[in-house]
Amino acid sequence: MVDKLKTIWLDETFMDWEAANVHLLTHTLHYGVGAFEGIRAYKRADGHTAIFRLREHIDRLYDTCKLVLLQPKPSRETVMEACADTLRRNGLDEGYVRPMVFVGEGAMGIYVPNNPVRTAIVAWKWGAYLGDEALKNGIRAKISSFARHHINVGLNKAKMMGQYTNSVLAKREAKFGGYDEAILLDVNGYVSEGSGENIFVVKKGVLYTPDLSCSILEGVTRDTIMTLAREEGIPVVETRITRDQLWLADEAFFTGTAAEVTPVREIDNRAIGAGTVGPITRRLQQRYFELVRGRDNSHPEWLTRV
Repeated sequence: MVDKLKTIWLDETFMDWEAANVHLLTHTLHYGVGAFEGIRAYKRADGHTAIFRLREHIDRLYDTCKLVLLQPKPSRETVMEACADTLRRNGLDEGYVRPMVFVGEGAMGIYVPNNPVRTAIVAWKWGAYLGDEALKNGIRAKISSFARHHINVGLNKAKMMGQYTNSVLAKREAKFGGYDEAILLDVNGYVSEGSGENIFVVKKGVLYTPDLSCSILEGVTRDTIMTLAREEGIPVVETRITRDQLWLADEAFFTGTAAEVTPVREIDNRAIGAGTVGPITRRLQQRYFELVRGRDNSHPEWLTRV
């Protein structure tokens, strides 16, 4: 449940939370063409709030707009400034920020070249996506019967609203089956990603993750973890991963802005490694949280102070 805050940024204007409504004939509501991002801001050990990798997220937002042929009215810099201002105006020293670009009301039907393209930013308080216990002890996952879209069916490098129907169905299937999260394969049977996260596995000290041809979103947290792993001297390999390689992994974990670094202790009723959080997973998780919350200032370019 999202707790109501004070204000929302809509079409370059701050307005009351309750007043920021859209019409029922908003085109994106019916047809799903729109771009969005999820961004976290953390209160760091020095008491200041910083948004993590804001520039990379807004660049991806505009990349998605390019892929789906939307032209936002505000500039990237305006949206970045508005993200920080939304946190300030709502009194959030930590929070989740959701910028969106969507097609507004007007004509209906598939092709609506003259409907307005609208931009909004909402922020709210959000703790651990899969729960604090998940971060500490790991989760149980299930390979879904739903496959990730083929690269010629969906735009897998786009964080596009309509594509997430696939993720919702996979997540529901996993939860109804008693699992915490779903793992989707691509149409060729190789591991793709979670319902809203990228996935990594560890085997014999090497960190593996699906490459960008495996119908995955090019995750900002994914890139962060690969960078940190290399700094820690951990070999990183982007490659295709099979289902049985998942089952035989020494360690596994999800990454994402919402999920952060969430260990996976079991997949398809098979314990991953010893069925506990592995040493490389814990090491990278600790490094990640030191970077976003702690006193690790090794990547100042990733932090936008609020």
